[in-house]
Amino acid sequence: MGKIIAICNQKGGVGKTTTSINLGYYLAHNGKKVLLVDFDPQANATSGLGVNRTKMYQNIYDVLINNYPPANTMINLCIPKFKLIPSSINLTGAEIELINLLNREYRLKKALSEIAREYDFILIDSPPSLGLLTINALTAATSVLIPIQCEYYALEGLSRLLDTINLVKENLNTELKIEGVLLTMADYRTNLTSEVIDETRQYFKDKVFKTVIPRSIRLSEAPGFGKPIHLYDKHSIGAKMYSCLASEILGESVSEDINCGAVDKETAT
Repeated sequence: MGKIIAICNQKGGVGKTTTSINLGYYLAHNGKKVLLVDFDPQANATSGLGVNRTKMYQNIYDVLINNYPPANTMINLCIPKFKLIPSSINLTGAEIELINLLNREYRLKKALSEIAREYDFILIDSPPSLGLLTINALTAATSVLIPIQCEYYALEGLSRLLDTINLVKENLNTELKIEGVLLTMADYRTNLTSEVIDETRQYFKDKVFKTVIPRSIRLSEAPGFGKPIHLYDKHSIGAKMYSCLASEILGESVSEDINCGAVDKETAT
């Protein structure tokens, strides 16, 4: 069985969906079979990959609540070996519906167990909360990737997420580990970015990825065109950094100074 990585942070706007889309693309670009599960009711990963949410039939809500076979909800994406289980607004009510269901914390794990051996990586784009959906994601995962933005209060509330991860590990998923901490939205023109990077590395030690994702207009624009950054602007710094992140996760060597590769001009435009 391959890795099941939950991309998780209860704070919104930290780059979870951007990371889910582009990490998934570059892992598939490297020849791995990848499934992205859009587990956020906002369905931004779904629309960000060019899927029309108004024309979908079954999605992750049907898998989670109605026991629909996950294989029947998958959508083929822009390159071979990259597939998506889409989300929908219906998932908003799933938190309440799950309360009365048997083994409510294991619903996603059970569904993914049917197909997990078919993929090298399953990425779960988790919602910005610590409710039952996120608990399901952490229970199903083998590891968790935590994006942290290089801004004020970056580490605020992170203790709650770590507490939740530890509780899930103790009670629901003893195999769960931290895949790594990913620094995002770095603006190298400011002292703040360097301070947050240093503080995060002091706190998480070697769990922090060498790759740092810059603040980039190209990364912000790409979802509007329904494309991963490689298909929108493969020469951009954002494309380079997500390619490096995929290499790190695949265990390939990455330059020690990769976080210095951001271009001030791009962060300013």
